[in-house]
Formats: sequence, C-alpha cells, structure tokens
Amino acid sequence: MATQKRKSHKSSEHDWIDISVPLTDGMVHWPDDPSVEIKQILSMKKGDECNLTHLSMAAHTGTHMDAPSHFKKSGASIDKMPLTATIGKARVIEITHNEIITLEEIRPHRIRKGERILFKTRNSKNRWDNKPFKTNFVHLSTDAAQYLSDRKVQTIGIDYLSIGGYDGNVTEVHDIILKAGIWVIEGLNLSKVNSGKYELNCLPIKIAGSDGAPARALIRPI
Repeated sequence: MATQKRKSHKSSEHDWIDISVPLTDGMVHWPDDPSVEIKQILSMKKGDECNLTHLSMAAHTGTHMDAPSHFKKSGASIDKMPLTATIGKARVIEITHNEIITLEEIRPHRIRKGERILFKTRNSKNRWDNKPFKTNFVHLSTDAAQYLSDRKVQTIGIDYLSIGGYDGNVTEVHDIILKAGIWVIEGLNLSKVNSGKYELNCLPIKIAGSDGAPARALIRPI
C-alpha cells in the first residue's frame, strides 16, 4: 500500500506577517493621552505564587482601532464592530509623498466600495513605537479622506498613531471617516510589507462601550 509523503512546513511568502507594534512600558503615545505603564506587580522570581501584570494606558495606544464613537456621539462603540470589517481581503497601498496622503496619489488606485485599505508611508521606514512622538508624521489629507468616504470603503489602516495630522486636520479627517461608518486601524508596522493584495486579520480587544481599543493585526499575501 502506497504511503503519502508528508510535506514539511517551511517559511514561505504565504506565512502571516505581524503588522502590530508591541506594547511596552513608557512607549510613545499621543501627547495629550495618559502615559503607558506596564508593571509587574507579582513576580515568581520574588517569591510570589504567580506573575501578574498591571496595565495603564489610553485605548488609542500602539496598534489600535478607532470606533465611530471616537468622534461621533451616536457612533458605534468598538464592541459593536462587525468582524467583516477587519477579517478578509485587504490592499496595501504605498504612498510616496513625504508629508501627506493626497487625493492625487490615491485616485489612480481605483479604490472600490467595501475595500479594506492599508496605507504604507515613510512612517514605516523606521521603527516609530520606541521613539519620541513625531508631529510631522504622514497622514490623510482632508480631500483624500472625503474621497475614501465617498468610495464607501470598509476599513482604513495607517502606519502611525493617527489618520489625521497633529498640527492640522486631525479632527476634520476623523469626522469625515468615522461619521461615514468606516473602521480605522492606527499604529501599524508595515516596514516588512510590500504594496499588493493580502488577507487581513485584525481584532481589537472587546471593551464594552469604548471608542477604541488596542488590537493585534496580521496579514499574509494572496
């Protein structure tokens, strides 16, 4: 009786890629938000019967998601997010502009209704999560945000802590995107990812009634 040869698993281009940043004590955060504190309050090395970690931080820290309620009084909270928003096909679009994601640059990509779009910018060139906060990170222009809203995309991701600019349109961009019911992933690490089509799996912590939550995001080529 013939026997089948077992295929050994080898690392390949189809493996999952972790595009999250690790949560660490004292890591970069939005300037007006509480600092990140991760402390071990029980330690087996010190004679305790178990290890126990205390976390203190804002919901919009590291890799995280914004719910519509972040900028909309009657918007859905993060625990109401449909799983289809962040599980399924996605497209990574690499942005060449050094300051902003412009309408002129994204229009040729023919973005369609219901797409999940992740923007890779110069923010991903260097690891940003263990450095001081940068005010000049690449973000969406107001026109580009309106275009994405009009195209009725399902989800937008970006490789820094905000889709809107710190010194400019942070409120306007969030208003446009979140009021359109678009789900937002911020704080991605796309440094090892090329533009193209992927399978996305990103789930925020299910915090009842919250305007956002930390998330773990994974993609793999398709």
